[in-house]
Amino acid sequence: MIEIIPAIDIIDGKCVRLTQGDYGTKKVYNEDPVEVAKMFESYGIRRLHTVDLDGAKSQHVVNYKTIEKIADHTSLVIDFGGGIKSDEDIDIAFSSGASLVTIGSVAVKNPDLFNKWLDRYGAEKIILGADVKNGLISINGWKEEGNDKLMPFLKRYTDKGIRNVLCTDISKDGMLQGPATELYKEIMAEFPDMHLIASGGVSSIDDLEALQNAGIPAVVFGKAIYEGKIKMEELSRFNA
Repeated sequence: MIEIIPAIDIIDGKCVRLTQGDYGTKKVYNEDPVEVAKMFESYGIRRLHTVDLDGAKSQHVVNYKTIEKIADHTSLVIDFGGGIKSDEDIDIAFSSGASLVTIGSVAVKNPDLFNKWLDRYGAEKIILGADVKNGLISINGWKEEGNDKLMPFLKRYTDKGIRNVLCTDISKDGMLQGPATELYKEIMAEFPDMHLIASGGVSSIDDLEALQNAGIPAVVFGKAIYEGKIKMEELSRFNA
């Protein structure tokens, strides 16, 4: 059964969504992310993906108080990403109630620091963020395209013990036109032991079924819920 992970993206402490990472497309869906998280939990959701979009933009964690509130008011397993660039940032993320952190830019730009965190916290608490555009890894809130090709990048860190990977096809993100299922199948064929979390483009229950049928272990999505394309009641079949 595919693991269902709703996303809460945060700007100014509010629940928002962007399209393809463009801050100019910001749409506020709820003033109170805690309310949204509690709603998810009430429908049997156990896991939550949170993104500090202010943090991603400003290169350090900003919205950690929101994570604290979600952790205080729910029993959801929270993973947190966006702006984690330093020892202080990652400490703040964990002390604010995150069970896992998603790290992308540091893995590209400062592998020594990323590997230090792997040793310190353990691979089970770190998700490698692999945000892909035109086959290359993008970083810093998707504003910068790196030189790393996806598969070698993944191999470098699976060789170091990474098992959890969140892969977003940026061209699909927020478009509600279906996920990059073929890309995820390629990744799973290359790395069968990976706990791959698909992200980007989910627009319907059919998309979730397709990812499950393709053997993808987990999926993150948000806009399809916020726009009413997927009803929370429909997700109950995945929470058995």
